[in-house]
Amino acid sequence: MMKVKIGPYKDWFGPYQLAELICFWAKDVEDEYGIKSKPDWVHNFGEWLAHGSVEPEPQVGDISAWGDRPHTWLYKFLSWIDSKKKRNIKVHIDRWDTWSMDSTLAEIVLPMLKQLKATKHGAPFVEMPDRPEHLQCYKEPEDYETDKFHFEAWDWVLDEMIFAFDSKVNDGWEDQFETGESDLQWKKLEDGMSEMVRGPNDTKVYDWEGRKKYQERISNGFRLFGKYYENLWD
Repeated sequence: MMKVKIGPYKDWFGPYQLAELICFWAKDVEDEYGIKSKPDWVHNFGEWLAHGSVEPEPQVGDISAWGDRPHTWLYKFLSWIDSKKKRNIKVHIDRWDTWSMDSTLAEIVLPMLKQLKATKHGAPFVEMPDRPEHLQCYKEPEDYETDKFHFEAWDWVLDEMIFAFDSKVNDGWEDQFETGESDLQWKKLEDGMSEMVRGPNDTKVYDWEGRKKYQERISNGFRLFGKYYENLWD
């Protein structure tokens, strides 16, 4: 029996988190966007705990280079503690789990995709050729900032991925393209061989064109999954 146990990501606890813990009584303030956070002085306290000062050192330069600031012993100590934390990951695979690995993985990926769509907090850029026509809002790269369908496009991509994996899990989708009843019979040939022919009661009809389009949509969903795999984050 396959067993997968993956614990939550490890939490970083550094000088800034320590400052908020020490100043637990400080009330949150709300910015112009409605986002609540601790007052600036609490952040400055965390700055001092991390770097020994609030403002950057003169030799550091502009704010983009603040990462080069010296670190206090407290920062180094908390970083050392963080380096010892390990995410709990245990995976047990049996031989039969890879007999039809595409189907096995689909059972895991499908519910994860559904949860991701329901809980996501952002969206990556979806290239225009990967979008349906009604979500293509521009043609030239210089118009990127006018992408009014940015979030809708990602929702569409997730839906196509979900469609593909759902079709893999529920592998009887081909049945919808068959109608009628089969009446196949063997006909004796003059050379002693036999061939299979349709009997008088055979009404079976296959919608090969519809089946082809359905399969193309499944294949495209898997293609999108591979292309945007590194964008599957919450």
